[in-house]
Amino acid sequence: MANMQKEKVKMKELDPSYRARCFEEVACGYTEEEAILEAQRCLNCKNRPCVSGCPVGVKIPDFIKKVADGDFEGAYNVITSTNALPAVCGRVCPQESQCEGKCVRAIKGESVAIGRLERFCADYHMQHSNTVSDIPSLMDNAPHIAIIGSGPSGLSCAGALVDKGYRVTIYEAFHVAGGVLEYGIPEFRLPKSIVKKEIETLKRKGVKIELNSVVGRIITVDELFEQGYSAVFIGSGAGLPSFLGIPGESACGVYSANEYLTRVNLMRAYKDEYDTPIIKAKNIAVVGGGNVAMDAARCAMRLGADNVYVIYRRSEEEMPARREEIHHAKEEGITFRLLTNPSKILSDENGFVCGVECDVMSLGDPDASGRRRPEPTGEKTVIDIDAIIIAVGTTPNPLIRTTTPGLETNRKGCIVVGEDGVSTSKAGVYAGGDAVTGAATVILAMGAGKNAAEAIDEYLKKN
Repeated sequence: MANMQKEKVKMKELDPSYRARCFEEVACGYTEEEAILEAQRCLNCKNRPCVSGCPVGVKIPDFIKKVADGDFEGAYNVITSTNALPAVCGRVCPQESQCEGKCVRAIKGESVAIGRLERFCADYHMQHSNTVSDIPSLMDNAPHIAIIGSGPSGLSCAGALVDKGYRVTIYEAFHVAGGVLEYGIPEFRLPKSIVKKEIETLKRKGVKIELNSVVGRIITVDELFEQGYSAVFIGSGAGLPSFLGIPGESACGVYSANEYLTRVNLMRAYKDEYDTPIIKAKNIAVVGGGNVAMDAARCAMRLGADNVYVIYRRSEEEMPARREEIHHAKEEGITFRLLTNPSKILSDENGFVCGVECDVMSLGDPDASGRRRPEPTGEKTVIDIDAIIIAVGTTPNPLIRTTTPGLETNRKGCIVVGEDGVSTSKAGVYAGGDAVTGAATVILAMGAGKNAAEAIDEYLKKN
């Protein structure tokens, strides 16, 4: 019988004054007792609206029922039948706008904490099991699939394909696997030990990963086919940063969020034993209102800044970042300068950032995005800073599209796909994640990777 408690079981978090100066994970996770109590809130709805909100189709009521019964390993097995990265998704998915957004309990109260329960199951499995259940048998003569990129879409595609018995090799440009999970999302939101464990599970299933392998430089997509691969999946992400195009962006101390977060996360700038080149500014601004902006701002605070400003041209209501990330940023002392739009970056006589001039904005009528259009009021303001991080989006790196004849892309450099969402203009080549959509969420990229695995399976069965 469902627990009639209206509110979610709260998850313990580190104290803001402590966590704002360290990179320990903010959310502490559920205990077994808390997980069972929260799981008992599920109504086990007949039409299962929560499942329709999950891009990878996790059988949510089924796994929650097992948690409620105390069968945590069984719950983990249910999740991983459709989701290759549950510990990651439980931490970084925007559940409030997906599965939890469709939860019936949310109509008259709070939704079931689906994401927290998913994280609990994955963490429980990692702590109590050293085995991989149902390891598939890979035949030596099974078709060999090449995957470009070891981010969420590539890992999801690899997991789904190896479960079907295919041989899979991932080509990763960096020296470690994980893509944006490794270089983009900070330790305090997604510990790198968790990413490594999830990847190790896939490797134990038979997925091979070739590191330091830049497709488009050391090998092309066409050459992969020449080497005997039967199909190729492009999950290379969107690593090319966008800038504002305003005066002063060439000053010392101007970072793209992509570069800044890569230095912090992948190059371990937050660890004293790493001599990572990065400016540890005392007054730093972050331009943008998405999750990447929140990650950059919270990293800057943890690296020792006295003042961190998030500059956003609309109001908080229009910010695309998760409410939880905005809330955590405020708790940690980050200042939000809303209805403010940079117009010029100021520098000193040595060429280093010393301030940013901004237009004060007001909101007009909604634009094509459905959000109210920001319009200058004519008033200006100057914020004194030592560095600035531009977090206004990314597009795909041009390397693959410029070295792959017959691969259609759009004006933003994103790969064009067919009605199935994954088939490209080139036979046997599939794509998904940020390489197709531009910068989006981890779970949407994973959903694309899973869909691509299904499409590849169908393609190879017909050919």
